Parts: sequence; structure tokens; C-alpha cells
Amino acid sequence: MPITKLQIDKAKPRDDGKPLKLYDGQGLYLWVLKTGSKVWRFKYTWDGKEKMLALGRYPDLTLKDAREKRDSTRRLLAKDTDPSAKRRNDRMARLKAERGSFEMVAREWHRVSAAEWTERHAASVLKSLDSYLFPSLGRRPVSEITPFELLEVLRKVEATGKLDTAKRLRERCNSIFRLGIISGLCTFNPAADLTKALKAPVSKPRPALSNDALPGFLAMLHDAPQMLLQTRLLFQVLMTCFTRVGETVRAEWTHIDFENGIWTIPPENRKLKSKLKAMANPHLVPLPRQIVAVFLQLRQHARPNNPYVFPSFRRPRQHMNEATPLKALERMGYGGANKEHGHIVTHGFRATASTILNESGFNPDAVERQLAHIDKNTVRAAYNRAQYMQERRDMMQHWADYLDSRLEAAMQHGTMMPPEHNSN
Repeated sequence: MPITKLQIDKAKPRDDGKPLKLYDGQGLYLWVLKTGSKVWRFKYTWDGKEKMLALGRYPDLTLKDAREKRDSTRRLLAKDTDPSAKRRNDRMARLKAERGSFEMVAREWHRVSAAEWTERHAASVLKSLDSYLFPSLGRRPVSEITPFELLEVLRKVEATGKLDTAKRLRERCNSIFRLGIISGLCTFNPAADLTKALKAPVSKPRPALSNDALPGFLAMLHDAPQMLLQTRLLFQVLMTCFTRVGETVRAEWTHIDFENGIWTIPPENRKLKSKLKAMANPHLVPLPRQIVAVFLQLRQHARPNNPYVFPSFRRPRQHMNEATPLKALERMGYGGANKEHGHIVTHGFRATASTILNESGFNPDAVERQLAHIDKNTVRAAYNRAQYMQERRDMMQHWADYLDSRLEAAMQHGTMMPPEHNSN
């Protein structure tokens, strides 16, 4: 006999904790749980097995609504459709619709990939997606985006002259659609066929000093007005050791071995992918006597409770900002909005040193090792683990002496010749 609303409202949980089942008819039950909750269930047989389908909670789902759901479910059975399977498929379809937009897939790709990136790079990648791709493609289902549609978006970026940005966006889209495929959200990668559809970016070397321009810059650095001593000494370290500015400003006093003249740059300070830092070795930098003297001078001005060789001017326990030397270069007329004397970036000091030392006959492998470059030949890199330490120590002292000679010549307005070195 069908149940009534009055019976439902008066129904109480069983004393033994088991569900109280009130049968309404044609497979529909109301279960009264020990918590007092009342839920509708529909029992049916499929493929010879008894199955149970939850329909909803009372009173959110009224008696009338529960009977209508039961009847619609029975109609599915009459059409040889398993209600549970249909519900599962409908749920997957909704999830795909919710998670299958380009922006949702892209953000998931970014979340997973960012674990191997620096925070700065991860922020830069997300900004590029937000600026160039999400406005046009963000709400589009990944399964519906065509190569032509994606190409149109990328060519708008290309038309502004940002060829490298367009290339990187295509590469990122390629990875995003690959994630969409393995997630079952799409079956085709529209970015894969666009490798030759965009203009190839022309690689430009970082702005750097030529050998002829080196003396003038050193003289101007030596006499730069209003430049703080710490900033001037930072330039000396960057130019002499040709280390990266990020790893240089993060140098700590515990990394400097004054007795042996070695600066140890730990993996966490090196420019490496996050997944490589756990396995990477520290980079050892042999220090010429001029840089040992620089570090000793800086130690006289070390700040209490600040572990960094180059402490921040404003933050008591932080290191100097990486942008500080760039601002100093702009004030000197070598960068930013003031390129009166040329254009230089701190990374260019590495190119200057590498070029002059290679032309002077030093071992290219020793130069590359000093630059902390990873050999692109993975087989060779696996077997060639030489540090070239003594060779690099001699090279670094030669380079420091050469910079001193170029400065002295510039100050005296003498003739300036490139360094000579016989590798034999």
C-alpha cells in the first residue's frame, strides 16, 4: 500500500540503528536513517542483479516528486537503459563541461607544471595565458577549438612583432591540449600542426660590452657619482666572476671559503629547473685575489642577523634586489630609458667574458664550466664531470688582472689591447 505524507512526517529511526524502510510501490522506498535523515531509494533489477538508486532527500524531494522520478526511471528501464549507468555518464558529461573549457585545462596544466618552475617563471607563464589566450579562447571547450581558430589568435600576437611570444604560446598550447587529450576532454591537438605556421623569431644576443667598449665602461663605473659602495662591488663581482645576478645577490657568508678562495653556489640558488635542483651539485667559483678582497671589504660592512653578502638596503634580513644593478646601469647611461653610452644588461657581462677569454685561447670547456652551462650533449655531459678547477683558477686570475689593466689604461688614456693567452 502506498505511503502517505503523514506517515513520512511521523516516521522515526529504528532503535537498533538499522534503516527504517517505508515501501511506496513499484520499487520506491523511503529510508529513515538512524540520524533522522529521510532519503528516497529506487530498487530495480538489471542484468539479473538487484541494484539501488538514490533519488534524493525528503522533504527537498517531495512524495510527488519522488514518484515522478521513479516513473521516469522505470521508463529508462523500459528502453533497456540502466539508470545508474546513465546517471554516471550524465555526471561525467557535466564534469567535462565544467572542466573542459580551455581556461580550466590551461590552469590545471599550469598548476602541475609550475611545480618544476621558479615562482617568477610560473607567474610569467600564467600572465601570458591571461593576456593573450584566455580573452579569446578561455570559455571555449577544448574539444571544439580548431587549428584555424588557434592560429588566428596566435597571429594577432605575431602581428604586434612579438614573434618569440607567439612561438612560446603555441608550445604552451601544445602541452595544454595534450593534457586535455589524456584527461578525456578532447581527442585532437590543434596546436600540433602549427609549428611551421608562424614566423620564426630571430634570436638576439643579450646587450653586452665589446672589448673596445670595456675600458670606457670600467672608467665610468669607477667614477660613477652617487653609486653606493655595495652596488659598485656587486658590479665588480658580476664582471669578474661572470656569475648570474640572481645567484650573486643570494650569496651568503657561509658560501664563501676565504682560506681556499672558493665561492660555493648551492643548487637552490642556481638557474635550474626545480626537479633538477634536488640532484644537482653546487657550482664552485674559484676566486681571484681581487674578489677575495671585495668580499673581505663587504664583510666589514656586514649587517647583524643578515646572512647575505649583498644585503637589502631596506629589508633587514633580505638580499639586494636583482633589479638594483639594472637601475644603476640606467643612471650611468647604459640601459633602460637612458642609453646615452650604449645598452648593457648584467647578463651581458657573461657574454663579454666568454667572448674575450675564448678569443684569447682559453679552454672552451673551462669557460663553459665557469659559466655553469649544462652540456647540451647529454651523453657527453654524463661522462664529462670535470671541474677544470686549477685551469679555471688560473683563467679567473688572468681575467681579473686583465680587467684591472683595462681600467688602468682607460684612466691613463693609454692604448688598450685585448688579452693574450697561450693555451699551450
